[in-house]
Amino acid sequence: MSDTANQRLIPVDDPADPRLADYAGLTDVTLRRRLEPAQGLFMAEGEKVIRRALEAGYPMRSLLLTPRWAETMAEVITGTDAPVYVVTPELAEHVTGYHVHRGALAAMHREPLPTPTALLTGARRVAVFEDMVDHANLGAAFRNAAALGVDAVLLSPRCADPLYRRAVKVSMGGVFRVPWTRLASWPGEIELLRSAGFTVAALCLSERAITLDTLAERAPERLALVFGTEGAGLTPRALASVDEHVRIPMDAGVDSLNVAAASAVAFYTTRPR
Repeated sequence: MSDTANQRLIPVDDPADPRLADYAGLTDVTLRRRLEPAQGLFMAEGEKVIRRALEAGYPMRSLLLTPRWAETMAEVITGTDAPVYVVTPELAEHVTGYHVHRGALAAMHREPLPTPTALLTGARRVAVFEDMVDHANLGAAFRNAAALGVDAVLLSPRCADPLYRRAVKVSMGGVFRVPWTRLASWPGEIELLRSAGFTVAALCLSERAITLDTLAERAPERLALVFGTEGAGLTPRALASVDEHVRIPMDAGVDSLNVAAASAVAFYTTRPR
């Protein structure tokens, strides 16, 4: 490691050190859901995710490393003015509540969310997630959106936080690569999509549903795909408000896919040609 990077390291040996407050109790989901948005921070875990957060323009508040990761993160260390705390793996586990096997955590500043109108400008493919509360599913869906050409993601007011540690980790930084925002009302803001020229299609099981292939053949210029929660699916109000009901044909007596898997199929099938 360079002398410059080495000089930036701040050893910490007290788990109660107030400088580590951002990292305390990361396994307490209820606490972190409330604390992180209120304090304008989120957690990035692992080298790749931290680098992707920085590349996306999120400012770093601080970096927490175990010693063996200091060399790997040397470029990040020298490229930030944020404090870099070095702790033992045991202390990291004591503070966070779990074994930090990737050896690197960064507390990052959140950025103000854009307006839905700003995201829709120039977009051709949009994903809308209604009340998706499972962070792993949401993270996987964001990873799919980033990989398969979705231009923007809109979240209903009750959706999980895409910047929660679990969602960020599962997305492999995909949450930093697709512009997203939270809607103020739902499904009322479907009219915003429709007025912007989007065909609004809900993935669901209903008698009026057309197949995903049929929707793709129509090749709508601007398309918003709407996904509901695992199990319950979309709410009746949302289903009554959209333009189309769409299903993915299933074999072997299976009625539907996991919502994250369904999003991958839908994004790929309806990608702009």
